[in-house]
Amino acid sequence: MRAFELITDEIPPLIHSDSGEKAINWMDEFKVSHLPVLKNGVFVGVVSESAILDRLELADSLDVLFDHLPRPYALKNAHIYEVLAMMSEFKISVLPILDDNEQYLGCTSIYHLMTTLANIGSIKEPGSILVLEINAIDYSMAQIGQIVESNNAKILSSYILSDAASSLLEVTLKINELNLTRIILTFERYDYTIKASYQAGASDDDLRWKYDALMNFMKF
Repeated sequence: MRAFELITDEIPPLIHSDSGEKAINWMDEFKVSHLPVLKNGVFVGVVSESAILDRLELADSLDVLFDHLPRPYALKNAHIYEVLAMMSEFKISVLPILDDNEQYLGCTSIYHLMTTLANIGSIKEPGSILVLEINAIDYSMAQIGQIVESNNAKILSSYILSDAASSLLEVTLKINELNLTRIILTFERYDYTIKASYQAGASDDDLRWKYDALMNFMKF
């Protein structure tokens, strides 16, 4: 999925002549802590709630309050993972999306992005989660997939966490089975380290509850 497919119509941009007070009110209304700012239709930067509250005169316009604004953005064809990485790097709740000529197209929010990732990552699909710890040199998704499929199951989604200070990888698998007992035993026969598992009906319901709770929390 590319950045332009993540644009949400729910969050409008500010314009440079809007007051700091208006910006704060809009952030409260749209449940975000950042908003894009345009001047004559051109994207000039992102303003944050904390930066505005550091100013004394909230009635002043944004171009009076700020000489310049940080300008994080994603181009329209950026991959969803690039969008997520940029939002994490800049610690922003809203990311502007521009075309190849850097014309403003719209923006996406962290809530919208997380909801999209949950849907494409099969988080809401029935199943269980298995976390493996593997030496980086031994990692083979082909073998992992073969082990899961040998137990008449399928991997719905996966992701990998790595640490520069360690040679170990943490591989998280979402598998379309509620009971992972046979799959875990097979991994152990192949000398895989099982770091954690979240399975069976109650656990699956708990995972769904935690997902819904996270989504509700991010609205506020």
